[in-house]
Amino acid sequence: MLERLNEKDRRAVKIGIAGVVAIAVFAVGMKGYDHWAEAKRTLSSTEARLGAISVDETKLAGLLSIVPVFEMPKAEEEQKFLFRDRLNEQLRRAGIRSKPLQVVSGRKSKTSGYRMLRLKCSATCRFTQLLDLLANLNENPYLVGVEELRIKCNPKQRREVDMEMVVSTFVEG
Repeated sequence: MLERLNEKDRRAVKIGIAGVVAIAVFAVGMKGYDHWAEAKRTLSSTEARLGAISVDETKLAGLLSIVPVFEMPKAEEEQKFLFRDRLNEQLRRAGIRSKPLQVVSGRKSKTSGYRMLRLKCSATCRFTQLLDLLANLNENPYLVGVEELRIKCNPKQRREVDMEMVVSTFVEG
């Protein structure tokens, strides 16, 4: 078809095709530029909002102090020693003299790669001491949860309770 056109018409068709291609490239480029400009505006507004957040160091320290600390599980023997030691320390601080802690046979945890280690604590104490212990248990960085808690009131001495508590932690395995 181009063979039937003279030289002037061929040049006009080539310029027309180049113009159509340029318009198409320009249209696609403008859409990309609009997307880039929107992303840049969003980023700058997000950075401005983040910059507006100013946390006082004392408030930050206060917030971090109420968040429980959790240590990652270690090998079973090491974790058992650390968990038992920290729990005995907490019992001592609460003024509770417990019988020796016993390891309760645990089941496989649904969390992959970790097993549950459960310790049973039996003691006779005052009810207020038990409440103090429960209030401070979250300070133990190895504690996962309190699995069982049985409280039996002593009928002869109303202020004393017999307590059995099973607490758990994760161990590697």
